[in-house]
Amino acid sequence: MVRISEDLIRRRAEHNNCEIFSLEEVSLHQQDIERIEHIDKWCRDLKILYLQNNLIPKIENVGRLKKLEYLNLALNNIEVIENLEGCESLQKLDLTVNFVGRLSSVKSLSQNVHLRELYLVGNPCTEFEGYRPYVLACLPQLQWLDGTAIGRAERIRAGQDIDGLRGRILEQEAEYVEKREKQKGLAHTHTGVDSSISEEDPDIWKQRPNPESPPTQNLHTDVSSHSTDTLEEREFWEKPCAFTPESRLEAHRHLEEKRRQKEKMREPNSKTKPPRALVTAEGRVLNINEAKLDFSLNEDEDNNCVLLDLHVYRHLDTSLLDLDVQPSYVRVTVKGKVFQLVLPDEVKPDSSSAQRSQTTGHLLVTMPKARGEIKVHKTDKPKPLCNTATDNGKARAISGCERLEVDPSKGPTVDLANIVSKENYTTHGPLHLCQRLQPCGGQEKPVSKQFLDDPEVPPLI
Repeated sequence: MVRISEDLIRRRAEHNNCEIFSLEEVSLHQQDIERIEHIDKWCRDLKILYLQNNLIPKIENVGRLKKLEYLNLALNNIEVIENLEGCESLQKLDLTVNFVGRLSSVKSLSQNVHLRELYLVGNPCTEFEGYRPYVLACLPQLQWLDGTAIGRAERIRAGQDIDGLRGRILEQEAEYVEKREKQKGLAHTHTGVDSSISEEDPDIWKQRPNPESPPTQNLHTDVSSHSTDTLEEREFWEKPCAFTPESRLEAHRHLEEKRRQKEKMREPNSKTKPPRALVTAEGRVLNINEAKLDFSLNEDEDNNCVLLDLHVYRHLDTSLLDLDVQPSYVRVTVKGKVFQLVLPDEVKPDSSSAQRSQTTGHLLVTMPKARGEIKVHKTDKPKPLCNTATDNGKARAISGCERLEVDPSKGPTVDLANIVSKENYTTHGPLHLCQRLQPCGGQEKPVSKQFLDDPEVPPLI
């Protein structure tokens, strides 16, 4: 019995970075699952759920999926439509080729007000008289049934005689339930074909299809064409049986048992392939590329390191990569396949780093060299803006710079000795008056007779 495990869902959620809590779509088809469990607790945001081609006998543990919009349960062993009332957003339900015989259970979908499409093709209930009008009367929200659009006139006719239609459906359903009880008893006793059932419904009993044999197998074919099959194997597949959930489960278990026997017979005779040698007996490391990936190996002299660009598949999950850096070689395991490359120089494994490109998915491994120094970038010395050399006081252009040179004797230096002109001599100096100030007009102003020259008073400037 295959169980739904956390590891199984994570492996199916690679498109969501293996995160299951925020998962919106998961495909669990063809996994031989026999029970729905844990999904409603682990994937609350699920919108699309694929469970077709399994061995599920009952719809359960999906009522908490409030956001579920599409549920595919085709090719399973479901007999009753139930436990879907909690799927408030359900829009499409596929129950193709199951064993739904209790057509009255379709009324449980009336609470799914957003349900637009329903598929019941290949179920026993589709053979009931009045099957389609009954479903339309029970589910007025449907727009498509078994891939056929529902018209307004057809819906009105289905609701006109709902009471009589319900009675006929219940009678046929009771007959089917009685038949199923006999089939279950026959499956438990394993007594062979019941003649009473075969007379009532001879179409039930059919030759069990052998998936390993050609579809157009003739019973009178030469025995040599079936030499690979044992007598018991032919008897099992040629024995008539009813198409029931029990017979389908029995055929599945028979195939599993046969597969296990083949594996046991193959184990002693099979020769295990010796593992590929990564290092020779002399200790020489080999260059290996089992994954057949493109790569480029370069040396970055400025940063004194070795760069490996491995062209890993773009959508490959990083958890499937295993990197091992050694002083003389680097090894990358991609989904169990080894890529090993000898390095041109010794590197430092502890200082190495690796990262993946978000656009191409390539793996870039940076490995610093163990020897040598990091080279400093040499920058050119800045050229002088100008040269102060002069040539007879003339301007001279040097290195693209031009400056006008003048006589140093006529520079902007201050001559403190001649700061005051000798011609404009003032009386600023000793206390005694040496010279009379000349008036602006050039004539000397006569001194008043009453003027007394006080030597203690400083002269006016």
